[in-house]
Amino acid sequence: MSSKQLVIVDTACANLSSVRFACERLGIKPEVTADIARIQAADRVILPGVGTAQAAMRNLQRLELVDTLQQLQQPVLGICLGMQLLTTWSAEGNVDCLGVIPAQTLRMQAQQQPLPHMGWNTVTAVGDNPLLHGLAQPEWFYFVHSYAVAPDAATIATCDYGQPFAAMIRHRNYFGAQFHPERSGSAGSKLLKNFLELTDANTRA
Repeated sequence: MSSKQLVIVDTACANLSSVRFACERLGIKPEVTADIARIQAADRVILPGVGTAQAAMRNLQRLELVDTLQQLQQPVLGICLGMQLLTTWSAEGNVDCLGVIPAQTLRMQAQQQPLPHMGWNTVTAVGDNPLLHGLAQPEWFYFVHSYAVAPDAATIATCDYGQPFAAMIRHRNYFGAQFHPERSGSAGSKLLKNFLELTDANTRA
């Protein structure tokens, strides 16, 4: 695992330190960069994000990263807002996103529960989810969000907070986690380890 080159995309809209520290605890020294060539050359790419989809997409466009992120062939993991950026469109600012996972991000309908959805909640795998291998079903992860993806064909894990929503999505080599694995203790560490150890067979589905 230590031989793999991991890049964390510097989106200019995320707390990159917590993601970097979580990877370093696994023995990986990730590179935090917005350099196109470095991102393209990486074995694994993590796309973090905090804030609004509109601001994040504006940053990616300013950094000229949109085409690069859309064309990656290696495993890519979007975290929290980073997951939402992988979808085709977000209601948060009515903005077109990267469109690499066929799903849409909508404002949550949490019934009488407060938004944002903040804190620990259970996540249950849907089908064969390689990132949740070796974890309990369901497993606890830490969330902070007010927008979510409705369960659909791209969903590989679900959660419930006043409504069911996609806790994880996936299309080919692109994976998304609505929760924060870097804040989710041993379960989050295991998920990141599974991502780093994905095989080619895992990314062709």
